[in-house]
Amino acid sequence: MAQALLEGTKLRLVFEAGLDDEGKPIFKAKTFSNVTKAASADQLSQAAQALAALCNDKLNKVERNDSNEIIG
Repeated sequence: MAQALLEGTKLRLVFEAGLDDEGKPIFKAKTFSNVTKAASADQLSQAAQALAALCNDKLNKVERNDSNEIIG
């Protein structure tokens, strides 16, 4: 049976940076590496809100990106 081993976690913050010529929103993202693997969704949300408070653009969404090694 194959197993998935968590190798790393990244936190990605997506911001709304304005509108393009057609009135569609422009999104910009910042990714933070070396996030502790044991961080909960609440902890990541709190960190994202704290980081967003230091930025000029409005926070649109927060993503957690885990990478796993599959051993089988």
